[in-house]
Amino acid sequence: MSRWKITLIVLVVILLAVIGYRFMDRKSERQRGAERNTGPIPVTVVKVARHNVTVQAFNTVTVVPQVSGQLLSVNFREGHELQKGAVIARIDPRTYRAALEQAQGKLAQAQAQLSAAKYLLASYGDLSKKQFVAAQTLDAQRQTVRQYQAVVLSDQAALDSARVQLGYTTIRAPIRSIAGLRLIDVGNVVGPNTTGGIVVLTQIHPINVLFNLPQQNLDAVREAMAKRSLQVTVLNRTDNQITASGRLQVISNQIDPSTSTFRLKAEFTNRDNKLWPGQFVNVRLQLGTRHNALVVPVQAVQRGPNGDYVFVVLANRTVKMQPVVSGGAAGTSTTVIRKGLEVGERVVTAGQFRLKPGSKVLPLAAGETPPNPLKKSPGQRRRGRSRG
Repeated sequence: MSRWKITLIVLVVILLAVIGYRFMDRKSERQRGAERNTGPIPVTVVKVARHNVTVQAFNTVTVVPQVSGQLLSVNFREGHELQKGAVIARIDPRTYRAALEQAQGKLAQAQAQLSAAKYLLASYGDLSKKQFVAAQTLDAQRQTVRQYQAVVLSDQAALDSARVQLGYTTIRAPIRSIAGLRLIDVGNVVGPNTTGGIVVLTQIHPINVLFNLPQQNLDAVREAMAKRSLQVTVLNRTDNQITASGRLQVISNQIDPSTSTFRLKAEFTNRDNKLWPGQFVNVRLQLGTRHNALVVPVQAVQRGPNGDYVFVVLANRTVKMQPVVSGGAAGTSTTVIRKGLEVGERVVTAGQFRLKPGSKVLPLAAGETPPNPLKKSPGQRRRGRSRG
């Protein structure tokens, strides 16, 4: 290859290198300019603080007639409250009243026979002392008296049964409850086999709330319940306002292996009818009070491969990843921090996905809007035109 060709190749390589260098330099300048325009990453921060951390029906009864007969009347209003013992419905009582009168007649007959047998036994006793009646006859009369005594007991039981059957024709509410929808109309023949019964009664004073907790909380709940009565509060599902307060009554005796949870039951007086059977609510169980506990917003705590952590904002407005030990929820919006933070430290509550240790941040209060990075001041715009 001739010398001038070699020289030409070298010049071309040098030219390409210079062009590439200028291109990369301009790209770096644009990146640095973008970084200057973007500035620090805006994040929402709060300070670590100390605080004091603080439906199934009770009974459901399906009213099914205990005796058969024509339904004469329905005496309740659907959806209204019934007192215990209130008349719900009436069944035609005539057949059962006749059976009661028949049982009364049989009992009276047996009592009369017993009275006569006793009188005859007393007479035989006096005559036996004078040897006018054989001992065998006296013993036979004693057996007759015992026989009539047994008949009286049997007829008395039959009378009691007939009285109970007659009482079943008037159906009464067994508990204080709310009446459901009427399931059968007047005029129908009802009985013990009536499908669905006449009405379903639901007790709501008091009322129970059933809820589940993860199995890892079982020991803490049991220990707390052994020391004191535990308060349970019901929260509205829309705004998390307290709806009712009650007490924990029962911890289930087994853990559900399919969900790794255990069931609990709390009882509420429900005087204002805020709770209704079948209603879905949020429940908070208070195991105790942690005085001067360190708390942070729930959204500040992140979970990593090595456990929980938060981003702490340092004095130079950079962040560090701080491992923490959580101590459980404190209400619905805060978490207790047992270890890893100090009072007054600022933790990031929004914008963590853009952060890494050492990132420069612009701390903002909750609800504060970050500045627009694309909006330049008049001086910046003039300087940009002069450079052009």
